[in-house]
Amino acid sequence: MKRLAFVAAVTVAIALAGCSASDGIADKYGDKTDKGYLTGEGWNSYPADTRTDAVSYESETDEGAPVSSKDYLGEVVVINFWYAACVPCRVEAPILESLNTEYADQGVQVLGVNTRDSADTAKGFAEKFGVSYPSLLDVDSGNVLFAFAGVVPANATPTTLVIDKKGRVAARISGQLDGRGLLDGFIKEALAEDA
Repeated sequence: MKRLAFVAAVTVAIALAGCSASDGIADKYGDKTDKGYLTGEGWNSYPADTRTDAVSYESETDEGAPVSSKDYLGEVVVINFWYAACVPCRVEAPILESLNTEYADQGVQVLGVNTRDSADTAKGFAEKFGVSYPSLLDVDSGNVLFAFAGVVPANATPTTLVIDKKGRVAARISGQLDGRGLLDGFIKEALAEDA
């Protein structure tokens, strides 16, 4: 009888522990804050021999200039999916700008992909936060977002991708950049690879 009571107590304890286990998502809402967004923190790096084919897209900048993925073959491209009201996007804008400035003459192009805003809103954001790299407007067409969806979806805003010199996804950082270290490392790795 005592053994049966012990087994029952252990079973209940395990079940209760399972109900209270953290899955990461619950932690985002446990403090009852209303952030208005759900981050997907995490990162993936894809070794060169496992990468899929180059991702092709065409779009237009907030200044109206046409852009194609073919324009950047032979360069490393950092693509950041963002929108103006996204708080983490505001926090990481200076990080992206500093990397853009540092690597501008080394064959690296930073591109924003605005998923929600008009050209005027995107340009206002760039002016307010000192962003000099171009942003593609994706709100109407979704061309860029859909181009990457079959390879490595941008499942959080912001999401930052590092594209290798062949146009393939080399790394993805989901959620807000935590400083420049991780992205800087991915850029250096992609630059060191052969075209």
